[in-house]
Amino acid sequence: MTDPYAVPDMDELLAQVRRQTEEVQRIQRSVEALEVKGHSRGNEVTATLRGDGRFTAIDIDPETIRRYDARNLGEIVLEAVNSGLTKLAEASKAKFAPMLEQAEPGQR
Repeated sequence: MTDPYAVPDMDELLAQVRRQTEEVQRIQRSVEALEVKGHSRGNEVTATLRGDGRFTAIDIDPETIRRYDARNLGEIVLEAVNSGLTKLAEASKAKFAPMLEQAEPGQR
């Protein structure tokens, strides 16, 4: 049984906070290094983005440009962009999952 009046070891608590902060920073750097590609349903458009959320390329199949008007093409591009953002969110969540599970054992 633990003594309810025991004073926690502050040095150990601070060391634990430092370790957790370093781990969060390491994971954040690994997320930022990611490159994710999102695609429209028919793969007419590919949106490439980095882990920091910046898009680096939007590639459009030349046939798609000839086949669709501007409004429809915009919707297809939006589909690819949203796909990329969803994939980035999923990848970020997966990278942080082990740490979150450690922080909240039994929570799911």
